Amino acid sequence: MSELSRRGVFALGAGVALGASTGAAAADSREASLPGFQHNYAQVNGVRLHYVTGGRGEPLVLLPGWPQTWWEYHKIMPALATKFRVIAVDLRGMGGSEKPAGGYDKKTMATDIHELVRKLGYEKVGVAGHDIGSQVAFSFAANFPAATRKVALMDVLHPDEGYYQIPLLPPPGQFSLWWFAFNQVQTLPEQLLAGRFRFLLDWLFANTAFNPDAIDERSRQIYARAYNSPDAIRAGNGWYKAFHQDIADGKTYAKLTPPVLGLASVLSYDQMVAALPNVATDSKVVAINAGHWLSEEQPDAVARELTEFFG
Repeated sequence: MSELSRRGVFALGAGVALGASTGAAAADSREASLPGFQHNYAQVNGVRLHYVTGGRGEPLVLLPGWPQTWWEYHKIMPALATKFRVIAVDLRGMGGSEKPAGGYDKKTMATDIHELVRKLGYEKVGVAGHDIGSQVAFSFAANFPAATRKVALMDVLHPDEGYYQIPLLPPPGQFSLWWFAFNQVQTLPEQLLAGRFRFLLDWLFANTAFNPDAIDERSRQIYARAYNSPDAIRAGNGWYKAFHQDIADGKTYAKLTPPVLGLASVLSYDQMVAALPNVATDSKVVAINAGHWLSEEQPDAVARELTEFFG
């Protein structure tokens, strides 16, 4: 059944069905099922992507970040599905999607998403991304403006040369983005974290969330299982190792022409307000009273802002 015909069948509350799959990815998908949404798989741009769909209306693509999966949106997807056809995608290398050796630059990953929405029968979509997913959403709007109705960027913008100025040893009292460097290291992260990824997750949530309890035990288990294997760690690190290419690609992009919404944590708000007008012709920034994990710490506020903007 095509996506266009499926839109009339799988509305919110219609139950969960799984596409054909085998192995751990299928098991993880079943465990992370959300009532009213369906798991699907598609071969696009040389990679097999896992994505979750539900609701009716204009298509809204949700792109997650590191170290999470499509599940990071589970608190807001039911609300969004009352207004939109929600398509939450595990990016190349993430969750139930394939983890190839390469292709982790954001331009290639944006092409994955573009081919997916074309395969689903859509010519134009709304796109919202968080963290690495926000970088892919930015690249989608930059490379496929005719396919982008609007784009929402949550807490992170596209890599630029400012990344080269991030200190590995910041002054006292300033926060270190140490994982940017750690995820560039070859092989060692897989050796240290395989089977122990939960330790990293708990540290990140404890230190970068205003309300760490907002990311509950079930969610932490889902994310830990998604990243516990050496291949999953390698693939997630690939998004960071591609930053050099992303920076080079970003220099070739004109300002984004679709309308852009920036949703920023309190800590990133000032930076996003200063930076977004330089890369988008029509933009606004809204502060969310949360740490980095916006859609889990403040789901009502995020769902409200996305609904208003894309509606």
